[in-house]
Amino acid sequence: MQLHSKNKIALNIENETALLKTVVLGIANDFGSVPKIEDCYDPSSKYYVKNNIYPKQEDITSEIEEFFNILNKYDVEILRPKNVVGLNQVFARDLGFVIEDHLFISNVIEDRAGELPAISDVVSKIPMNQVLKLPNDLKIEGGDVTVTNDHIFIGCSNNLDMKKFKVARTNLEAVAYLANKFPNKKVVGLELYKSDEDKDENTLHLDCCFQPIGLNKAIVATDSFKHKSDVDYIENLYGKDHLFYLTQEEKNMMNSNVFSISTKIVVSDVRFERLNNWMTSCGIKVETVNYKEVSKMGGLFRCSTLPLIRA
Repeated sequence: MQLHSKNKIALNIENETALLKTVVLGIANDFGSVPKIEDCYDPSSKYYVKNNIYPKQEDITSEIEEFFNILNKYDVEILRPKNVVGLNQVFARDLGFVIEDHLFISNVIEDRAGELPAISDVVSKIPMNQVLKLPNDLKIEGGDVTVTNDHIFIGCSNNLDMKKFKVARTNLEAVAYLANKFPNKKVVGLELYKSDEDKDENTLHLDCCFQPIGLNKAIVATDSFKHKSDVDYIENLYGKDHLFYLTQEEKNMMNSNVFSISTKIVVSDVRFERLNNWMTSCGIKVETVNYKEVSKMGGLFRCSTLPLIRA
């Protein structure tokens, strides 16, 4: 059952894994026909368009509905964007992000600007003083922001890469801005490898290579980080024994892009067998969905969601 909040939404996000109460889930009702190559703004979409295997709307809709049903099974309040005909609205994550009790509205690339008005009904339920529109010179998307209690990790690109790559979505100025906003947290910028043309050489967002799960564990793809010191930081913080290291193939399939309903429940792709077995061995219940067609557009479960409240 899809629910709609009548009262104000009391935002609360302290980490990636606490019990999920309210989330915005993307939609695929009318995302339009197969795009032209020149209209694709990520290398995954380009690859699947070139090879005539870009996903069909009915398949995407079916996969998201399966994800919806799992969230609903655990009594999560599910909010949806307004449907805009001809617009891809699958990846709600990048439109904003919540840290503590504030929603930050992202400065998304121009190609995606039409997605923001579609969540205006949701935003209107949040007290105005808790909604922050980032200054125009700050570039950031929600997929690059990972909150884990006393840390905020931000996938980012240097100024040269920001000018060079369309897939470079978060700049160093945004990292500095959030560090200033949250002096009580350790804000860590993690520089990622980018490619506009090769999907296997590109890491679109931080959640495509790093994901905290459970109480003290995380999934990581070390080859996505430009600096070994960033990998060292994650290893020192979690401990190597608490990390699941992705192979190159698993990274390319975005195995890290799972989604936690709680510390004990994770939604994952049925194809991620090695990861799913590891999570199960850690005492985590794994709910599986076949999300293969959605993944062809460059994202998976975390990309499809914008959590607003975790208990």
